[in-house]
Amino acid sequence: MDGNVTVVTGVAGFLGSAVARALAASGRQVRGIARQSSSSTNLTDFPGEVVTADLRDPAAVAAAMQGAGELYHVAADYRLWAPDPEDIVRNNLAMTRTVMQAARDAGVGRVVYTSSVATLLPDPAAPADETRAATPEQATGAYKRSKVVAERLVEQMVREGLPAVIVNPSTPIGPRDVKPTPTGRIVVEAANGKVPAFVDSGLNLVHVDDVAAGHLLAAERGRIGERYILGGQDVTLAEMLADIARIMGRKPPTVRLPVAPLMPLAWANEQWARLTGREPFLTVDSLRMSRHAMFYSSAKAQRELGYVARPHAQALADAIAWFRAQGMIA
Repeated sequence: MDGNVTVVTGVAGFLGSAVARALAASGRQVRGIARQSSSSTNLTDFPGEVVTADLRDPAAVAAAMQGAGELYHVAADYRLWAPDPEDIVRNNLAMTRTVMQAARDAGVGRVVYTSSVATLLPDPAAPADETRAATPEQATGAYKRSKVVAERLVEQMVREGLPAVIVNPSTPIGPRDVKPTPTGRIVVEAANGKVPAFVDSGLNLVHVDDVAAGHLLAAERGRIGERYILGGQDVTLAEMLADIARIMGRKPPTVRLPVAPLMPLAWANEQWARLTGREPFLTVDSLRMSRHAMFYSSAKAQRELGYVARPHAQALADAIAWFRAQGMIA
């Protein structure tokens, strides 16, 4: 490699901070990139250097990439709703293009690009795998579409010589979820007893630190241009809420709601959010996604990378403990 520095984007965020800590623990010299407006919570006792840069600014990103031998591009605009949904698409595509071009120009020897299972189509018959790549037109909502177009850009740059491996985390949960993420919000609300009902859906839950470890395995053992799902366990939303209730010593919700009647409520929530500027808890896109169980297989990562993940209940317990320590759960 041309440099001895490992650059990680999005280190003030949930997954980025976990990846940076795993890299530092492996003995690497870490340089993290964070936005000026980022929360400082995950930067306290950061195990390396932190530079401030807007990832859409080519000059700032190029400066941060000097001396880099490895790059982990973890940062993303992870919102399921925005007043202008296309802003999410523009942000994720612009950040990915700028960061990848800077890595190529700096001669970085290995790139790990953090995509998402959002770029893969659910399989109604079995857990989906890496072969089920979605087109932008097939993606539900702006966030999923943004990740699809960004992943396709990385694939194109790989064909042009970029030494990148793609990882597709499922739904990370655990400590340091500062925003919190959309799933983290569900954990907080459910732990506080504010989720009295649920829809018939499912998702793949994985501990954020296992996803971080998977990033390092992808750098060391992954094949250039390949994608690897980094997931945990498939659980229904009802099972997830029951697990949270058990940890909190509460009774789990038992009311199952159909999706269709909730659509007007989601639409009203979004209109209220436009007036208040506060992100809605229930959105039209999240309800559309809930029509499909988002179950995924990590078999390829297990086979090729040696990837492993702990039980999802441990991830939930660690997430709840961290949220409690932050005063977000009573």
